[in-house]
Amino acid sequence: MKARLKSCAVLAALLLAIPLALFSFVAPAGAATQLCGATDTVSVAGGEYIAQNNIWGADTPQCITVDGTSFTVDSAGHSNSTSGAPAAYPSLFKGCHWGQCTTGSGLPVQVDGDMPSVTTDWSTTLPGSGSYNAAYDLWYNTAPATTGAPDGAEMMIWLDYNGPVQPAGTRVASGVQISGATWDVWTTQMDWRYIAYVRTAGTASVDDLDLRAFTRDAVARDAVEEDWYLIDVEAGFEIWQGGQGLRTNAFSVDVGGTTDPPTDPPGDGRQCSATLRTDNSWNSGFTATVTVTNTGDEPLSGWTADWTFTGGQRVVNGWNATVTQSGADVRAVNANYNGAVPEGGSTSFGFQGSGPAPGQPAVTCTAG
Repeated sequence: MKARLKSCAVLAALLLAIPLALFSFVAPAGAATQLCGATDTVSVAGGEYIAQNNIWGADTPQCITVDGTSFTVDSAGHSNSTSGAPAAYPSLFKGCHWGQCTTGSGLPVQVDGDMPSVTTDWSTTLPGSGSYNAAYDLWYNTAPATTGAPDGAEMMIWLDYNGPVQPAGTRVASGVQISGATWDVWTTQMDWRYIAYVRTAGTASVDDLDLRAFTRDAVARDAVEEDWYLIDVEAGFEIWQGGQGLRTNAFSVDVGGTTDPPTDPPGDGRQCSATLRTDNSWNSGFTATVTVTNTGDEPLSGWTADWTFTGGQRVVNGWNATVTQSGADVRAVNANYNGAVPEGGSTSFGFQGSGPAPGQPAVTCTAG
């Protein structure tokens, strides 16, 4: 998705960085309102949320009808290439989007050890045609407020998608357990840091999705810094092609106190991720290192890493883990001295293989 990366970096800088408050039509709050202008917005739920039409990556038309914290894409004429940037992101948000702010949001909150709980409910209706995603968009800034583009990070959380679309950047992890579901993780660098979580089993709705847990995982991956601020939570649809019939049925965000959320069921707090890198390679073989990171809120007592070779590689030997192979599938289990990994900590193991260098295959980590 290199084309999309370039498009996102350029278009986001030139278009999204324009303050909406200066150029938008801001509709009066009240009954159902139709928005058709590219940057039209309307305040809803007593100012607690703002809906935006947000056509930013194309000149094609789009209209949405907003009724409280729900909206429907009435019409859309988008035909962007799925290898480039989306045409639009019609959405609802809570917080501050390029200087336009909701009231009583509880945001910003600092990303540190005392970050309050931030949970969200979202229900959607997703048509079977078109190329789009249903995704959250979270923005982090180095200071509590900004009148322009946030200078920290963007986090997208894809609940589902239709068509041949994917996040910007490169997939760096798979099988990551967060908030009761499994996610693939993508990262890249734009004018800000970018990280995306893609749900491996798509869903049209979530209840009490734990945004603090995603934030902590992003901190562990160096995508977000602890002294930054979460300033905005958005939920909507990145649309490349089509889009008519997409609907948000209901959306809410709750910013709570600094106390910890209710205790998870046993085992739910133990989570990990793993990445594989090739260290050296030659004509007939290579060496590689796999790093296992504790991304949960409990210490690990053990871990397993699984991946699949795609080029006929074979494991010759390994160290700091028991590494076995069946066909193209490889599994590594911790040694007796490195299974315990503290919260936020990491450990690594290595192996020698025959065949071509494997690059960076996705690795699934299972916590013990």
